[in-house]
Amino acid sequence: MAGDFIPTQPIYLQLVQRICKQIVRGDLSAGEKLPSQRDMAIQVGVNPNTVQRVYTELERITVAETRRGQGTFVTRDEDRLLRLREELMGSYVAAFLGDMREMGFTLEEILRSFKECETLGLSHE
Repeated sequence: MAGDFIPTQPIYLQLVQRICKQIVRGDLSAGEKLPSQRDMAIQVGVNPNTVQRVYTELERITVAETRRGQGTFVTRDEDRLLRLREELMGSYVAAFLGDMREMGFTLEEILRSFKECETLGLSHE
């Protein structure tokens, strides 16, 4: 999970996004324990206070829960995890469409391109 950070975006938000992606991909399961704040800080090379902020944000968006004396866990709420999946997909689709429209492509051109990719077997299924 270590890696470069984008300098224009807060590190804690980038880490929240990374963890959410891991959950959506299935790398982290419902109810799974997250590393301790100290261990996570070492893994990603940040201050433990940054990780505390990450875990607080994950709790705020109801993706994780902290249990006193046990640690922080991915929520067991499967409905919330399904909503997270939809939210992430929606945000990436919206960003993609925004970029494409900024370059002057119409929705029809974008859809045609998707169909061509599918026809050529370029989709990732």
